Amino acid sequence: MAVTVVTVDDQAVFRAAARDVIEATPGFESVGEASTCEEALRVVGDVGPRLVLVDVRMPDVDGVETAMRIRDNHPEVVVVLISIEELSHVPSTVPDAGAVAFVRKQDLCPGKLRDLWDSHGPAD
Repeated sequence: MAVTVVTVDDQAVFRAAARDVIEATPGFESVGEASTCEEALRVVGDVGPRLVLVDVRMPDVDGVETAMRIRDNHPEVVVVLISIEELSHVPSTVPDAGAVAFVRKQDLCPGKLRDLWDSHGPAD
């Protein structure tokens, strides 16, 4: 079974880049994208992904709150927070978001995606 992934980021260019990484990773499939928290909750509810990548810095509702809401509504979903910034430069609330990991956007590649899932995905 493919690892289905939703990407949540307010930047269309990063959503496209993430889609390319996901589709280039064997066994992974991009099944949705969102640019806001509300859109993310709707998409995650509609498509039921196994993995959600959430940008830390988004307008309106930030990625930390978005990750917490996704986990509250869909505890079975694996959430990974992403940012262009180093962990030391993101909000101190990141560890409380319920995400399994934090990854810099520039480090997201097929190998990293596979490692994240192998380390944090449910045993199938």
